[in-house]
Amino acid sequence: MTSLVPGLSLRGFVLLALSVAGLLSLTLETGATLTDRQPVPRGRLSGEEAQLVRLFEKSAPSVVNVRTSKKVQGLFSRDVFQVPSGTGTGFIWDLDGHIVTNYHVVANASGGISIVFSDGTSTKATVVGYSRAKDLAVLRIEDIPEGTDLIPLGTSDDLKVGQSIHAIGNPFGLDQSLSRGVISALGREIQSLQGTTIHDVIQTDAAVNPGNSGGPLLDSSGRLIGVNTAIYSPTGASAGISFSIPVDTVLRIVPDLIEHGEVRRPVLGFVPYNGSNASRFKGVVVVSVDGPLQDLGVQGVEEGEVRDMIVAIDGRETPSLGQLLSILEDYRPGMEVEVVFECDSTRRSLRTVLQAPPS
Repeated sequence: MTSLVPGLSLRGFVLLALSVAGLLSLTLETGATLTDRQPVPRGRLSGEEAQLVRLFEKSAPSVVNVRTSKKVQGLFSRDVFQVPSGTGTGFIWDLDGHIVTNYHVVANASGGISIVFSDGTSTKATVVGYSRAKDLAVLRIEDIPEGTDLIPLGTSDDLKVGQSIHAIGNPFGLDQSLSRGVISALGREIQSLQGTTIHDVIQTDAAVNPGNSGGPLLDSSGRLIGVNTAIYSPTGASAGISFSIPVDTVLRIVPDLIEHGEVRRPVLGFVPYNGSNASRFKGVVVVSVDGPLQDLGVQGVEEGEVRDMIVAIDGRETPSLGQLLSILEDYRPGMEVEVVFECDSTRRSLRTVLQAPPS
């Protein structure tokens, strides 16, 4: 028998007709058409969602995009041009216009630094101070947006693995991005651009990517608990392992950077050896000594012969001068420390009080 529709049998045609009739009947009964779809009201946010929205809306205006440029010279002329060199994140530290970020974000900013706020406006910034050893820098702008609320400061010595955390930043230049996760580990160590070790670093699984550096790490109350600094990734993108400088370290370093432009670390009262072959020693060689260390019997180099070397401070090894200086940045003048010296393969521990640096 000839089909009414080419390629369709009579049985198939009957089934198709019945399906269409049923659809038309349903449309007439419900009074709706295929294109008469309406969105369903969302309803109230869950408690967790509402809290996260409030956290972001309160914190985000204090988070800024840090854009840097560098000066380059033309290949066939002496003309100097400014070209973009990178982007990162920072956050407003105080009402005087200071902004905290990572040192590596602004390290190559020979052509200047611009700050972009959450509302899209921008302004120029200058570097107030920085610490290569701790990978922190403080910038300053003339004015901050009116009504900006500062991010509350938290603590990092009481953090727990498994605690919820949130990161706000500008990954790949995509400003005002929020990611979340948990604290994966505490007490990690990473290397700064100076090659020294940054201690007590927070490891998280938040999605942190290039451009997030210098941004705030927040706890579930919206308090600052760290500064996002580095990621571990074979591809350069987030692999679920990111590192943040703890806020307790930030609170020690930033005031010095604002007041002095550098970290005013205390001193032990000795002259270290820092020659080209210093790395062949297992600690920091004491060249000469004065003050409390001299009273404790510490000896400097005599007739070219090495006497005492500093090999640890408060249980933290000091294989190099850079490492020793990095450790001292965690202390203040007047604090007592335990110093381990080595002389002729014999070690001894002495307690001494750190002195203020010379003015």
